[in-house]
Amino acid sequence: MSDVVLYEIDGPVATITLNRPDKLNALNTETVFELDKRVAQAAEDDNVKVVLIAANGRSFSAGFDINDEIEDGTETPLEWLPVLRRDSAVTMRIWSLPKPTIAVVQGYCLAGACEIAMACDMVVAADNAQFGEPEIQYGSGPVTLLMPFILGQKKTNELLFTGDKIGAEEALRLGLVNKVVPLEGLETAARELARRIAPTPLPILQLTKQALNRAYEAKGLRTAVNANIDISAIINGANTPEQQEFDKVAAEKGLKAALAWRDERYGAVKA
Repeated sequence: MSDVVLYEIDGPVATITLNRPDKLNALNTETVFELDKRVAQAAEDDNVKVVLIAANGRSFSAGFDINDEIEDGTETPLEWLPVLRRDSAVTMRIWSLPKPTIAVVQGYCLAGACEIAMACDMVVAADNAQFGEPEIQYGSGPVTLLMPFILGQKKTNELLFTGDKIGAEEALRLGLVNKVVPLEGLETAARELARRIAPTPLPILQLTKQALNRAYEAKGLRTAVNANIDISAIINGANTPEQQEFDKVAAEKGLKAALAWRDERYGAVKA
């Protein structure tokens, strides 16, 4: 069995754990598949009332695995569309999971991983957590457009146009997270929150979640998410000179060199 996503039951609490710490829990195809399977498992288990989504290692996740995309040779919008639909479907399965979910975040929580955290009902963050969707700096776009509904228009515009990251305290101020705690107390704080929720009967939790989700979806959340997938496929397949150069550097010198090339371009602007 794959061990890239772990699953553990502790009484009424299920914990789904990303387990590629040596890769900053980057979301490759196998991880996405296993995460989807574990979320479905938690949804179907009537003994589970609360679901934690956590990660081993120093970061929650750096986002979708760029190496996967380079190796697959995904280029055109038509090639990107099924990939993005798959990735967004996993995030929206978490959004729709009929039980309260809590993201347990340390270190980097970027791109698709930030979307996973936003899809959870609550987020408990370590004080070293960093959130953001830097996809624009890769010539890409967000897969699951949840941020406007979480942060509002102006801050979302700023973060998605710049690709900047924000720290845990700013994320708390903006309403992206519920609680910030010292790194060493992260798991304890998340489990304490889960234990406060768990005494409520499961049907009541399920109906409450349904009501909350319907409120957001009445504002157009799901329509916006679905519409964005088509645009993201066009963005990813735009094949701009910068995208071509990033892929060329990655192919010739490796992903680390390509990221350094990207950071140099944006570093000059930020300086």
